Amino acid sequence: MSRDPSHLLPSAEPVSLIDARGRAVGGAPYPAPDDAALLRALGALLTARRLNDQAYALVRQGRLAVYPSSHGQEACQVAAAQVLDDGDWLFPTYRDTVAAVGRGVDPVEALSLLKGDWHCGYDPYEHHVAPHATPLATQLPHAVGVAHAATLRGEPTVVMAMCGDGGTSEGDFHEALNFAAVFHAPVVFFVQNNEYAISVPLSRQSAAPSLAHKGIGYGVPGERVDGNDMAALLAVLGAAVARARAGGGPQLVEAHTYRMQAHTNADDATRYRDDAEVAAWVERDPITRLTTHLRERGVLGDEQLAAFTAEAERVAAHLRDGLNRDVEPDPADLFAHVYATPTPQLREQAALVADELSRELGAPDHAADRRSPEGAAR
Repeated sequence: MSRDPSHLLPSAEPVSLIDARGRAVGGAPYPAPDDAALLRALGALLTARRLNDQAYALVRQGRLAVYPSSHGQEACQVAAAQVLDDGDWLFPTYRDTVAAVGRGVDPVEALSLLKGDWHCGYDPYEHHVAPHATPLATQLPHAVGVAHAATLRGEPTVVMAMCGDGGTSEGDFHEALNFAAVFHAPVVFFVQNNEYAISVPLSRQSAAPSLAHKGIGYGVPGERVDGNDMAALLAVLGAAVARARAGGGPQLVEAHTYRMQAHTNADDATRYRDDAEVAAWVERDPITRLTTHLRERGVLGDEQLAAFTAEAERVAAHLRDGLNRDVEPDPADLFAHVYATPTPQLREQAALVADELSRELGAPDHAADRRSPEGAAR
């Protein structure tokens, strides 16, 4: 393995293929995606923005307990999902609902955890999407483990491991990078640098030249990309995935983007940033940028845009209808999915709850078998 650090250095400036006004950037180090890929990405972007806004409204209606919006940084999540093959894995954070939906997860199921349910809400194996991780960076060592296991089995799997700028200050991030480098695991570490870890600005998180530079000490090459430029994201992430699949090992990609809304609905962003800062990023909106680019090139017409908008509304309606349905919780579920073979202690606890519920409801305990771990599993 080469010890020459020069190949580890990220670009001096974030890679950009389309500028903030929608114009193509000349002399870019990556080839631009084709028109079909950009159109597909725009449709997903419009759906992602509508999904974010609908979820935020559902919080205000009491249908979601909390929602960490990715409004403004949706391009990162759309690109992360679209550069992966079906057999690849995505490891999202709590803010990456859009990425999970982009992998085929039903948005209603993707938001089950944020609604307050105790479980993930979807089958991770169906779409190769790990459960949303609320603790910062804890999903990263798991992502490396999946990638290493795939290598041992001889599978061409690549893992996209997502985190935010705040996650790079966690020990799990550094342990994952080191493990991935030593074992040459096919992982793309994708950092969405949206400038704030809740209320803590990046300047109080790191003194490194960029977050992409953090890979150098572990032997992991880094790259920087404009996180509001869909074309650049598809190009840079696509190249990183292809490199990992070809046996090139892990790579760290830092996307420079911005969280337009508060950290969650429980956060007051006005306490740590001003309106002028937010307004400056509105001009770099990824949807406006890509729409302008495709329109000026004659690739996008009104009919296609209307179709994209209609699909976004369909997804929003599906999400709204799904989360507006009340689900009767079954206490047996507390015990049914803990162990494949219930322990004596678990059976005892299940029996205790079943007995208490029977006496409280004053009903015959004819459902005791169903409420036991073994019965629930059947």
